[in-house]
Amino acid sequence: MKKLVIFDLDGTLLNTIADLAQSTNHALQALGYPTHDTSAYPFMVGNGINKLFERALPEGEKTQENVLRVRAEFIPYYNIHNADLSRPYPGIPQLLDALQTKGIQIAVASNKYQEATTKLIAHYFPGIRFCAVLGQREGIPVKPDPAIVHDILKQAQVSPEEVLYVGDSGVDMQTARNAGVEACGVTWGFRPRTELEEVSPAHIVDKAEDILRLAADGQS
Repeated sequence: MKKLVIFDLDGTLLNTIADLAQSTNHALQALGYPTHDTSAYPFMVGNGINKLFERALPEGEKTQENVLRVRAEFIPYYNIHNADLSRPYPGIPQLLDALQTKGIQIAVASNKYQEATTKLIAHYFPGIRFCAVLGQREGIPVKPDPAIVHDILKQAQVSPEEVLYVGDSGVDMQTARNAGVEACGVTWGFRPRTELEEVSPAHIVDKAEDILRLAADGQS
């Protein structure tokens, strides 16, 4: 049995794409830039919001200055609207409750900025006792750098072999590999199964309950 399961947030625990798209489009429109269909955003997210803004800006406008201008419009709006349309994926609340009941620690490792990560977890999963909820923090490199996983391992006081890392993207699978922990890709998130397969994680699952079996007794 694993002692700790670390979850990515966007595309793994919560479907947040509609709120991310709406808030980014709000910021782009405020600055006079063209907006994007919601369907374009799953391939823009996953590497932190500054990279999201860089990808959303038009060609020729992808400067650091413009990224910061978009960020300044995005943050206040998203802080208010980040739970308008976001929802847990099917089976996720039940999975977290079951892991907690079995005494398996639960943590979050996200490239979403810390304030929003904390707020969303508290809003959607108030009954779950997470041992760590970490988003992107100033001075800490974003995933796939393993720093965020190393910080969680210290807080949980577990070793890498006692951990299952769950995410929906190649970035997540590479993060797990870089941190030396077992990786589990989920197919219900923002990225296609083929992206997960390219990184060859230990497991790829289609349903939330599959994660419980992996964590509880190592069976897929």
